[in-house]
This record gives sequence, C-alpha cells and structure tokens, in this order.
Amino acid sequence: MGIGALLKPVVVTAQFDIPELSSAGRNEVRTVYGGLGVMIAVALGVALQHPAMRGGVLFAIALAFAGMAAGRVVSAVIDRRFDAWPLRYWVLEAVATVLLVWAA
Repeated sequence: MGIGALLKPVVVTAQFDIPELSSAGRNEVRTVYGGLGVMIAVALGVALQHPAMRGGVLFAIALAFAGMAAGRVVSAVIDRRFDAWPLRYWVLEAVATVLLVWAA
C-alpha cells in the first residue's frame, strides 16, 4: 500500500468512498499511507539485520498498528457502523499487532 499510495493516492482513498482529492489531500495520503508505510517496511528490514534493535522496532510498530485499529473502533462506535474496507483493515491491523508483539 505504501508504494501504491505514493504513486496513486486516489486508488487508496477510493476504497473509503473518497474518489477525488485536492493536492493537499493527495499530499496527506502520500505522507500517511505512502511515506509512513514505506518507512515501516524499512524499519522491519533494519530489525532483521540488527537483532539488538528487533524487539524495540517490532514493539513500536505494533503500537502504531494498535493505534490505527483503535482509531477504527472509535470511529465505528461514533458512526455506529463499520464499513467493509475499514473492517478489513481493522482485521489486518489487529492481526499485525498481535504478531508483532509476539515476535518482539
């Protein structure tokens, strides 16, 4: 998703019923979904190469995923609905959180 968001941010937001973006909107998607996603992948790669850093890197990324999953739950409670794509990503974020904590 990170590389896709950098190259085609509207493809990412279309999943969430946001078919058009302003330049500021594209910038935000490229930043949060693109740049952050790519750097998380880099951090995971660094953790593989530097075992002393592994636990901390994995735990920090687990917290980031847990925060995203929690934000989705808060939004679903406030809106009283959990649409399909946010629910899919919530499952992915929750599973990633558990696996990363376990691996840390």
